Amino acid sequence: MSYDAIVIGAGMSGLAAGIRLAMFDKKVVILEKHSIPGGLNSYYQRRNFQKGGVRQFDVGLHALTNFIKKGEKGKPFSKLLKQLRLSYDDFKLCPQTYSKIVFPNIELKFSNDFELLCSEVVEKFPKEKDHFFNLVEKVKSFNELDLGLGYQSSREVLKTLISDDLLIEMLICPLLIYGSAWEDDMDFAQFVIMFKSLYFEGFSRPQGGVRTIISLLMKKLEELGAEVRFKASVNSIITRDGRAVGVDVGGEEILAPVILSSIGYPETCRLTPELADKVSPRVGAMTFLESIFVFDKKILPAQNDSTIIFYNNNKKYNYRPAINYFDESSAVVCFPDNYEMNQSQGEGTVRVTYMANYQQWRDLERNHYEDKKELVGQSALNLVKKLSPGFEGELLFKDIFSPLTIERYTWHLNGTVYGSIDKTRDGSTPISGLYIIGTDQGFLGIVGSILSGISLANLHGLMGAEG
Repeated sequence: MSYDAIVIGAGMSGLAAGIRLAMFDKKVVILEKHSIPGGLNSYYQRRNFQKGGVRQFDVGLHALTNFIKKGEKGKPFSKLLKQLRLSYDDFKLCPQTYSKIVFPNIELKFSNDFELLCSEVVEKFPKEKDHFFNLVEKVKSFNELDLGLGYQSSREVLKTLISDDLLIEMLICPLLIYGSAWEDDMDFAQFVIMFKSLYFEGFSRPQGGVRTIISLLMKKLEELGAEVRFKASVNSIITRDGRAVGVDVGGEEILAPVILSSIGYPETCRLTPELADKVSPRVGAMTFLESIFVFDKKILPAQNDSTIIFYNNNKKYNYRPAINYFDESSAVVCFPDNYEMNQSQGEGTVRVTYMANYQQWRDLERNHYEDKKELVGQSALNLVKKLSPGFEGELLFKDIFSPLTIERYTWHLNGTVYGSIDKTRDGSTPISGLYIIGTDQGFLGIVGSILSGISLANLHGLMGAEG
């Protein structure tokens, strides 16, 4: 069977690429190994949860970055809406209250109003006021979308602008854990992307969580007549004379002149022997554990009213695989109930993310694996109580994801979340017709992933079509 384009993976970038191609009457098929869409940002359900009910939980999504108010133009989210012809109202966005970066004896708050972070820096680091605003100007003027940029250490750039090491650590902390494939550092172009996404624009969460976004994209694909195949595992990418010509799915050959792969650069190489002979993109080392808790009541604003806490119990932020299974000295703690417009009554949900060590979790025997997960859950529960003094809710449900869970359901090598250290900014590979979209193209977060799918569908799949 022949198509104009094949998209491998029904994550955010794959779905967006499929929509964009189908808009211009391209015959496109999206092949997804899993039984549901979403990739790293998906959902799952648990049965028999309190009196036999069924509950759905988000995976991946703490927050939708790049928040805009209705009607704002020229921002990443507004470009997404225009390119996919989606309505702002359909996303049902609930903005954050505020988030904060918590280090020993000091914290910085930030919200969807950049002035809050500015005032916090001026108050807590008065000697760094001018230095901070020099950084802000550099971020504003930097062209992070230049496809010709090479790697530049963010920490080295920051040291030329800011004198206080603690301020550097606090500013880079959320950006690293929300998007860096590199240990203890990140490419400065990606630093700029994340700085704008988190600090200039900020967080929101769709009512209904990640399912709202996935449903919008799937509905659009259906309206356009695009084909999505689930449980369609690609066994190999077929090449002839240096060009990708199709894929093998369960012995069936599906042919197309353009293949957009959203499953990661190393993972794509593994499916393409001719590509693997030419390049060896490195697998990132960063993987995580996540604990999800549901309590019989919500945490009161007086106990904690922040949306996300980037917690670190050291003066330096050590962003690297844990030394001993998981690193409880730092975490991301998400309070989904604290987005604006959420009800103050009913059950409460909290999510805690720790850095992990994939190799150690992989080598655990099954009985020790479950015991170690219990230790993670107890540690995370203690942290929730530490950050929400006075909260005494009864725990109704908990679930813990390990790096092995991530690997099992996303098929990312080593359970890595932010992909390869080696990005391909224009999506190109040494194999003609085969392109990388999503995280390993260098775009981050849900909005970034969607824009990656859009931009590379425009660049490589539409061949000059406009819209």
